[in-house]
Amino acid sequence: MNLRRSNNRSVLGPLALQPTSAAEREILQEKFFQRKISLERKRAERSGKAFLLMLLDLGDNSASERNSKILHKTLEALALCTRETDVAGWYKHNAVAGVMFTDVEIEDRTTVLKTLLARVSETLQQGLSLEQFTQLSIEFHVFPEDWNHDLTERPSNPTLYPDLVDRDEERKMFKAMKRMTDIVGSVLALILLSPIFAAIALGIKLTSKGPVLFCQRRIGQHGVTFSFLKFRSMHVNNDASTHKAYIKKLISGTAEAHSASSGDGVYKLTNDSRITRFGAFLRKTSLDELPQFLNVLAGDMSLVGPRPPIAYEVEHYNTWHRSRVLEAKPGITGLWQVCGRSRVKFDEMVRLDLRYARNWTPWLDLQILIRTPKAVLSGDGAH
Repeated sequence: MNLRRSNNRSVLGPLALQPTSAAEREILQEKFFQRKISLERKRAERSGKAFLLMLLDLGDNSASERNSKILHKTLEALALCTRETDVAGWYKHNAVAGVMFTDVEIEDRTTVLKTLLARVSETLQQGLSLEQFTQLSIEFHVFPEDWNHDLTERPSNPTLYPDLVDRDEERKMFKAMKRMTDIVGSVLALILLSPIFAAIALGIKLTSKGPVLFCQRRIGQHGVTFSFLKFRSMHVNNDASTHKAYIKKLISGTAEAHSASSGDGVYKLTNDSRITRFGAFLRKTSLDELPQFLNVLAGDMSLVGPRPPIAYEVEHYNTWHRSRVLEAKPGITGLWQVCGRSRVKFDEMVRLDLRYARNWTPWLDLQILIRTPKAVLSGDGAH
C-alpha cells in the first residue's frame, strides 16, 4: 500500500477518529462528492482551517464489477473509523473512493498522517482480504497547499480543484479560440508596434544606464512561475524593500491611498525613487507593458486576464486570494484595468479578477479589449 505525498508541506494537528455506523454513513456519488470538495475548499479559504482529502485507488482495473464491490466494502470499513463530520464518496465512480476530513488543525503533519494511515490500514485489513488490501493505493492531499516558489514545480494541487478541471473541460473549445486570438493578436501587435518598440528602446538607452528590457519572475496560472517582460522603467540594482513593505500593507488592507497627479487616491506607490523620468512616462501611458505581447505569444499570458503577481506578493496572500491566479491565465489587460485599476483596494481587485474568471466568455474578452484603449489614454489609476 502506497502513501503518496501531496504538494503541501504543512503539518496537521491531532485528528481524533470516532467510530460511525456504516449504515448511517452516506456514500456520495462522484458529482456530489466533488461538489463537497469544492464547497469545503471555499469554506476553508475563509475560515483558515485545513482539510485533508484521502483517496483510495485500485489502479487500472478498478472499473470492473469485482473491484467496485471491493471499493464499496472499503468505504463501509472507513465509515467505522471516521468522524460524523467527515465526508465519504466516490472521487471517480467505482474507481477511486475518497474521504474528506474537515476542520483539521495544522500542527504535526507527519505524526498525524502516520497515525491516520495506521488506523485506516488496521480497519481496512479487518474488512478486506489480504489480496484486496494489497491492491489499494492511498493518497493524502492537504488544503491549503504550501506555495513555495523556490521550487519550479506547480505548487497548486489539481486533485483539490475538481470543479476547475471540469470547467476547463467544458470550455475546451472556447479556450482554443482564446489561444488562437492570443497568437494572432500578439503577432499583429508586435509587427504594427515595432516602430514604437524601437523608439522606446532608444529613449531608455538615452536616459538611463542598463538594459532595455526588464525580466522578472512572476506567478502565472496554477502558481507556475514564468519570465515576465517589461520595458525597463527603473534604475538598475534598485532596492525593492519599500515596495515590498507597501505591498504587505496593501494586501492586509492597511495601506493608505496615495495622491496621484489626477488628484485621485491610488493604492500604489506614487513617489517611487526607483523609477526613472522616462520610466514614469512609460508607466503613465502603460507603454512599459508592450513587451508582454511576447509572453502572450509564448503562452505564459493571454491578451485578457488578471495581472501576474510577484512572488513576494503571493507570500502575503490570504488563501482565497490565490484563486485569482488559479482560475485564469494572467493577461496584459483585464476587468481590473478597465474598472478602477489602482483606485480600488486589493480585495476588490481580486473580486474583479474572480468575476472575470468565473463569468468568462469570448464576448467578455472582446468588451474588455474595446474598453482598454480608453482606460490607457485616460491614465486613470495608472502610475
